[in-house]
Amino acid sequence: MKFCDKCDAMMMPFKDEDGNNALKCRSCGHIQKGSGELTVSQPVKRTARDKIIVVEDESIPMPKTAASCPKCGHNEAYYWTVQTRRGDEGATEFYRCTSCRHTWRNYGG
Repeated sequence: MKFCDKCDAMMMPFKDEDGNNALKCRSCGHIQKGSGELTVSQPVKRTARDKIIVVEDESIPMPKTAASCPKCGHNEAYYWTVQTRRGDEGATEFYRCTSCRHTWRNYGG
């Protein structure tokens, strides 16, 4: 991280009119020539929801179970479980109808 020599605000990377890397002050607009590659990074905060993986690949075999589809009434569905909440709570069960492909969930107890 680099700070402006004139006002001490944080400098941000950008490309100057010639396409060269440079730093520009967010406050006063002071420009300083950059050297090398300039990057901006920020840590990513993950949530439990980020761990849900949607699989659209039909070639992956999935187990089937007897479950009534709330959309079409068919009585067979693929199923899988994901720990979407705290570790001391039950896993969430996901179902996908083998007929109409409707997906729904059941929170385990």
